[in-house]
Amino acid sequence: MLTQKQYLLLTFINDTIKEKGVCPSFDEMKEKLNLHSKSGIHRIINALEQRKFIKRAPNRARAIEVIAMPAEKYVAPVKVMGKNKTKGFSQAVYNVVNDNSIEIPLFGKIAAGVPIEAIRNPNDMVTVPSHMMGSGEHYALKIEGDSMINAGIMDGDTVIIKRADYAPNGSIVVALVDGFEATLKRIQVKGRQVTLIPENPAYEPRTLDIARVEVQGLLVGLMRAYH
Repeated sequence: MLTQKQYLLLTFINDTIKEKGVCPSFDEMKEKLNLHSKSGIHRIINALEQRKFIKRAPNRARAIEVIAMPAEKYVAPVKVMGKNKTKGFSQAVYNVVNDNSIEIPLFGKIAAGVPIEAIRNPNDMVTVPSHMMGSGEHYALKIEGDSMINAGIMDGDTVIIKRADYAPNGSIVVALVDGFEATLKRIQVKGRQVTLIPENPAYEPRTLDIARVEVQGLLVGLMRAYH
């Protein structure tokens, strides 16, 4: 499942090629996605190519071929403290296991150290205790990394995330940076600055412009297996 910006850019490229017979320029892509620099476009293009939605011809400008479109739309992210611009999340299908347990989607791995993209496999589910599930839509992520160990979140843990587009200061969130990098961090917002704070002194906080950060959910639970 693509992120919002990945889906929007892929659709824009596909529609432009069909209409004009040529891929849009990077300036047109930047304007379409309302990004401040072309570097963000490059990251999204790289992500789409790695996931085999597009193919680029080497050493040729504007030579991008769309080779696949997603079967489903993005997991809709929205701005960190702004009004929800993308109403209506795609609804997860929950499977009730018994009176005490329920299955929710497992969206893949998320870094608690170096950010990586959280990718959903629609066939993966995880069973969680029903008491962890409040109102709203939830999904699970597998933690990779050690940057949140002082918050009790270890490498290999499974965290339960409630979809949200609002992040109170000090909460632990799934944050999407530049429409590409997903990470689990504590968040602080001051004016137009967002700081993503690790819970491990070995890692430095990242302070970014608010336009570069989107919230995809709030941490509400954690599960750990002991072998």
